Amino acid sequence: MPDHIKVDVYADRTQMGAAAARKTTDIIRGLLSSQPVVNMIFAAAPSQNEFLASLSEQPIEWERINAFHMDEYIGLDEDSPQSFAWYLKKQLFDKAPFRQVHLLHGDADDLAAECKRYTDLLRQLPPDIVCLGIGENNHLAFNDPPVADFNDREMVKIVTLDGDCRQQQVNDGCFSSLANVPTQALTLTIPALMQGRHIICVVPGERKARAVYHTLHSPIATTYPSTILRRHPAVEMYLTRDSADFQFIDQQQSDDGVDAG
Repeated sequence: MPDHIKVDVYADRTQMGAAAARKTTDIIRGLLSSQPVVNMIFAAAPSQNEFLASLSEQPIEWERINAFHMDEYIGLDEDSPQSFAWYLKKQLFDKAPFRQVHLLHGDADDLAAECKRYTDLLRQLPPDIVCLGIGENNHLAFNDPPVADFNDREMVKIVTLDGDCRQQQVNDGCFSSLANVPTQALTLTIPALMQGRHIICVVPGERKARAVYHTLHSPIATTYPSTILRRHPAVEMYLTRDSADFQFIDQQQSDDGVDAG
């Protein structure tokens, strides 16, 4: 099993986002040269802003791409500015002519049925590319340490958010106070995310430096869910200098980034 992530560090978020978008575009083009469509899963968070902005401007055959997102709050209408569906529509889904966009409905009347519906879609359209970030508590999607399961039998499930995860939503400016952050969400599980053939991991910002450290160097365990990325054969991580600001990262300067992988 691999225990390796290719890491590139950039001077700022704009350069990081552009580099991640170019790489993602190259992967998409390579896949479309040998298959009719590409299935992609996207994260929704301010950390993805620059990446998604750059990706939306790339010359991509969007009409051959099916899109999913990886988590959603329970109880929020998808037109709420705090919902992940709203964020992704604003940042990407409404900017490009996707073949299909499959939204995860956290306001569904029957949440178990919604999990099954989305699971069935993911099985019909297994992911080729997963574009994700890492939480301050090392979560992937909403797989916080208390609920993360590397061998989860489910692909989509209901979870209760831990305190660190909810506080991050306040830190990111998504909610005005902790009391306003929903306590539960729907999330794709770790195995569902790891099914992606390629993973693009975008993690900017000083507040993410400790999470980056644990991802790359702590034992692979659900204590730090993102450590499981080291068991995937094709992960590329894009950082800014402040999110990579630990002495353990071996920085070797390159023309437009730093390869620490």
